[in-house]
Amino acid sequence: MGGFGSLWSGRLEALLASGRRAGADLVEVFLERTDHLGVLTEQDRVTSVSPAFGLGAGVRVFLGSRDGFVSTNDLSDQGLQSALEQALGMLGLQVASLSRAGGSDGFDGLPALRDHASSKVSWLAACPGLAEASSKLLEGTARLERHGRHLQVRRGSYSRDWQEVLVAASDGTFARDIRLHQSLGLNVLAADGDHRASLGRRYGTSDSPDDLRRWDADASALEICDSAATMLYADYVEAGQMPAVLANRFGGVIFHEACGHLLETTQVERGTTPFADKVGEPIAHEAVTAIDEGLSPGAFGSLSMDDEGMEPQRTVLIENGVLRRFLSDRAGEQRTGHARTGSGRRQSHGFAAASRMRNTYIAAGPHTPEQLIASVDRGLYCKSMGGGSVGPTGQFNFAVDEAFLIENGQLTRPVKGATLIGEAKEVMPRISMCANDLELAAGFCGSVSGSIFVTVGQPHIKVDSITVGGR
Repeated sequence: MGGFGSLWSGRLEALLASGRRAGADLVEVFLERTDHLGVLTEQDRVTSVSPAFGLGAGVRVFLGSRDGFVSTNDLSDQGLQSALEQALGMLGLQVASLSRAGGSDGFDGLPALRDHASSKVSWLAACPGLAEASSKLLEGTARLERHGRHLQVRRGSYSRDWQEVLVAASDGTFARDIRLHQSLGLNVLAADGDHRASLGRRYGTSDSPDDLRRWDADASALEICDSAATMLYADYVEAGQMPAVLANRFGGVIFHEACGHLLETTQVERGTTPFADKVGEPIAHEAVTAIDEGLSPGAFGSLSMDDEGMEPQRTVLIENGVLRRFLSDRAGEQRTGHARTGSGRRQSHGFAAASRMRNTYIAAGPHTPEQLIASVDRGLYCKSMGGGSVGPTGQFNFAVDEAFLIENGQLTRPVKGATLIGEAKEVMPRISMCANDLELAAGFCGSVSGSIFVTVGQPHIKVDSITVGGR
């Protein structure tokens, strides 16, 4: 089947009109085509290749604050009609048949297509193919061998995700886009006797077919191997309550996970955010300003439109410690009253859109990283964050992959085994200093509407006191 475009207008208008005549307040159709390539290398061999293709639609209908959603891989008139009828049935509505008449019952037809994809149609063909991607990854694992010592495992991974979407809704939304995300990672396990160190780095960008070709495999391998060598013989950190300085880039994953999710209207709907009634009130230290946007060129969470057809915007979530906005999608706006922010996102046509983050970060402050470290008599410097878990109301614990003690305002010994433990509403007021070195990092976020591409970020930040788990 060819791409989506204006030729779909008549079919979609008939479907939307049919749903409106059945009594739905709003009908939305999300069409999608995908093309995925994944490659894994281990040591000096390609060990896995995973191509995948997708095609389908998600049909959602609203009645008051309730909604019904059905997905299908059948894009024929009959298939779409069946999905619509099932979605309507969830709300106790019925439609007899698909009419090809014009709009009625408040639906006046679709406007001209807003086409964000017209300049992107060549992206998929311009991406590296399997042979080129495999060769580049093998170069990365070879560079690990060159720079590393005591390496037991060397891995490289590459993922290319191309997606074409078309969104049509009975409120007059009619928009198309093409998205491209590429990510690659290197991982090592170093071992020497009883000493172990496992580290990895992932890099990701959007909207640029040549990004893998421009990747500096040698610089990435050298960075990882230097960190692995540092951590291999590090002592275990002692547990306790202490100040911490968190590095920039992926250090922002803690804000994303522990606080960012609590500022999505999905959490307001569930009653699981402690910040639901705090708009206009301080929820963080005055040093903290936090932003979510979909506009940074090349960032993993950037987009020309969200998965409900709305163009992105810059949303200030927290300003000088004061809560200003929540992230909201169509359902969030209807159920909570918080205006849409271009944040309706989904993994695929198999999920209904929900309010989700895009590029989310703590803004830069006036200090240098050295000033933050110098302000700590004894604490922990977290250079690289690992995985973790977050509870429904913001309780978190995150492993620290690479850390150093801060003693008398100076970085001293490397330590391993550290875990940061806390709760968003307690930790946010303790972020007392932000440096001037904001950087972003690519990531993936899983929530109610599936796994999506996001960016986390921050400058170096100082947390006055946090629980550090260790030995």
